[in-house]
Amino acid sequence: MKILIITYYWPPAGGPGVQRWLKFVKYLPHFGVQPVVYCPENPNYPLVDDALLQEVSEDIEIIKHPIFEPYALASLFSKKETQTISSGIINTQKQSLIAKALLYVRGNYFIPDARKFWVKPSVTFLQKHIQENNITTIITTGPPHSVHLIGLQLKKQLNIKWIADFRDPWTTIGYHQKLKLTKKSAQKHKQLEQQVLQNATEIIVTSPTTKSEFQQITQQPITVITNGFDDVKIAGITLDEKFTIAHIGSLLSGRNPKVLWEVLSVLIKENDSFKADFELKLIGALSDEVLQSITASGLQHNLNVVGYVSHQEAQLAQRTSQMLLLIEIDSEITKCIIPGKLFEYLQSNRPILGFGPQNADFKTIISQTNTGKSFGYDTSEKEQIKSYLLDCFEKYQQRKLQVNGIGIQKYHRKQLTQQLVTVLNRQ
Repeated sequence: MKILIITYYWPPAGGPGVQRWLKFVKYLPHFGVQPVVYCPENPNYPLVDDALLQEVSEDIEIIKHPIFEPYALASLFSKKETQTISSGIINTQKQSLIAKALLYVRGNYFIPDARKFWVKPSVTFLQKHIQENNITTIITTGPPHSVHLIGLQLKKQLNIKWIADFRDPWTTIGYHQKLKLTKKSAQKHKQLEQQVLQNATEIIVTSPTTKSEFQQITQQPITVITNGFDDVKIAGITLDEKFTIAHIGSLLSGRNPKVLWEVLSVLIKENDSFKADFELKLIGALSDEVLQSITASGLQHNLNVVGYVSHQEAQLAQRTSQMLLLIEIDSEITKCIIPGKLFEYLQSNRPILGFGPQNADFKTIISQTNTGKSFGYDTSEKEQIKSYLLDCFEKYQQRKLQVNGIGIQKYHRKQLTQQLVTVLNRQ
């Protein structure tokens, strides 16, 4: 079977968006599927990780076509604001006039997103390639959700099997409400989302909640295939000497559990040993709002802001940190978000401290796999958070801090690829 995967994110793109299909492409040939990858020739990636290029097999066919990137023009006005918006970090406080203008233009003139100009030339380019190369199935993966519009047009013109893969939701994603959309623009997003969901042959989502949401819109078959982890060989792992609680990945403005910062502040004041040994390690893009909340809680002397690192370095940090912090925005619409890093967290054998909305899908996974504890943003859980941290700190002092995960192997990338192949083979 020969399939075409249409994706915006591909190495050297960094961040979690590239990992899902990089790994599917790695394992698909094991199941008799020959993947062909279509991606931009001249993308404007907010994060770059050249090390990921080493994971792309030389046997995989990759075809490319130029893309017009409005973000490149927007950076002439403000490179910092453009980079911030394109990476998904939208500050809600003290926005500059340029930031407000860029958000308004992004939300109302580039629907569904700034990669919309890639749709028409891609459809023209791919029609001929699909027909000439006996491709039986196409897969589009978003965001950016404009990629799904390529699939929509190809399905209409070629009547080919089309699978739409949603790594994140569309109109219910957290940042969608911050785009300063007019009523007309919001409705346009809804219409396009509906067209994609109702015309795709099959739909793949990454969480049960997203499946439930989409089932209200379409009767097309929907399959949950989460993200996962792959084999990692790291020699000579030594845990941090400090009691490090590490967050690895972007900390957006909404990912700001002030209750955690307050509890850590109390522990520092009450416990001299905790104050001496504790380090809050933040690896990845960091919102100014979150940083201000942390420093306002008096944690600046225990804070280590590392910044963005390669995926390999992130995997090492996951295994050497004493604890791992997983934070999702406290909102009803983010219950469906299962951060990709969760699965690598599971593999790392380090205890997880999670924060997010009640009944969030990722909390269920942490609980079922016995890999940590999760809490909400409400101050009513202060004592439970404090108790869990003290318990972990005492085990750290005894050099006994670890977890024994249950049933995590089903999240291995090869097993997840097998689930994908089942969808591919379905008539």
